[in-house]
Amino acid sequence: MKILLLGTDGQVGWELQRSLAPLGELVVMGLDRATNPGGLSGDFTQLDALAETVRTVRPDVIVNAAAHTAVDKAESEPDFARLLNALAPGVLADEAQKLGAWLVHYSTDYVFDGSGEQPWKEGDATGPLSVYGQTKLEGEQAVMRCERHLIFRTSWVYAARGGNFAKTMLRLAKERETLQVIDDQFGAPTGADLIADVTAHAIRQVMVGKVGGDTALAGIYHLVASGVTTWHAYAKQVVALAKSAQPAINIVANEIKAVPTSAFPTPAKRPHNSRLDTTKLQTTFGLQLPHWQAGVTRMLNEIDYGRN
Repeated sequence: MKILLLGTDGQVGWELQRSLAPLGELVVMGLDRATNPGGLSGDFTQLDALAETVRTVRPDVIVNAAAHTAVDKAESEPDFARLLNALAPGVLADEAQKLGAWLVHYSTDYVFDGSGEQPWKEGDATGPLSVYGQTKLEGEQAVMRCERHLIFRTSWVYAARGGNFAKTMLRLAKERETLQVIDDQFGAPTGADLIADVTAHAIRQVMVGKVGGDTALAGIYHLVASGVTTWHAYAKQVVALAKSAQPAINIVANEIKAVPTSAFPTPAKRPHNSRLDTTKLQTTFGLQLPHWQAGVTRMLNEIDYGRN
């Protein structure tokens, strides 16, 4: 099996390099042509070059971990967000369809309007509130032009490598006695390592047993850790775990106040309900997704507290 991996500069892309390596020949493409095999392009702003990369590599599976993820910035540059989140994935879908290849793509809870309190199911009506959400939804629709597609919707992604909410909270907790954190948005912090591992498991399962893979498994799946929390409860957990793991670190925060979303106005509107129902994923692929606290604890044990 030959796998073309795009978007290796991000957190999920970085973890995918590890999880996909045992499955077959892994061809990795970053943004910098100079470091890519054969000088091929992994730049999503160069659509013709991107298509040529797929034609040259001729993979059995394309895994796209690239995206415009700056949610607020997307409001002021919708065309650029659409290029990265919808047009480029569409090119990948068309080229994958010609090859009979699988296309794995990642989407987001932002395709929903965030209303209610029930976890969103894959077939629920979408209603994005932001440019980011709208362009990611358009990306899903483009990817489905490829018959053999796996689309994983996820949310609240973090990793030990790179910046994330937990690291920001730790830094602020060492600078301020009081923190204010939103308590009316609900979701499940999900590790990039978990996303990568589930992706590898799913790819192996769809490719086993049939020439070209089992197209009956194609579709959209929700992929998040189990459980639910708020940003406020998440922050409290992070600070408490950090204190327990390394009592010597200089955390000065003695109060973490719960505040509504309205306390932090942003250009892009955030969904209040980011709960995603993962029943379809777990049933289809025979998985049991761990609780979000397990992954966060592991991540906090891996990071360098002196640098966060």
